[in-house]
Amino acid sequence: MMLLADHKVTATPSRGVVEVYDAEAYEGDVAALDAAEVEVVAGNGYHLYLVSLQPDIAVQVIIRVWDTPPPPPSNAEGHVSVSIESETGSLVIGQLDAGPAGDISLPRPGVYEGYAWWEDREATAAYYATTLHHLTDDTPDGYLTQAWKNCPVTERYVFDLAYLREPEPIDDEDL
Repeated sequence: MMLLADHKVTATPSRGVVEVYDAEAYEGDVAALDAAEVEVVAGNGYHLYLVSLQPDIAVQVIIRVWDTPPPPPSNAEGHVSVSIESETGSLVIGQLDAGPAGDISLPRPGVYEGYAWWEDREATAAYYATTLHHLTDDTPDGYLTQAWKNCPVTERYVFDLAYLREPEPIDDEDL
């Protein structure tokens, strides 16, 4: 297994969701988002949604492209198989309420398959809940902003992908 590309983007899961999509795939998919509520990461071929258990603490999204994707690590909290088609060769990491957190360039346009896995999702949610539970009327302004920046763990979502094939040709009738 040879690593061909490695990209890291920090995003805030506004409303608990971060999305990864082709730069020209603008429409979301409610069914895929609903599936991600159950599976943590799910998609429709052009969009991948990842669902955090909290909406305010930044998460790290790592997209790695391999010649052959490695299996998810045994210590991952969970994992699923994923596929995404990128006609442009550019993926956007989006925050629902705050717009794009960043974008990455794939080695080439096409369909990529592999695994999504995550770690510290539960620990970040526990820190979030505990921090909110300890708020008082005397809590100083800016306390939560600082608490979110100082989370002792980093919630990570890793996409280990490999190029599968060329993208489907665009049908002129779809334009």
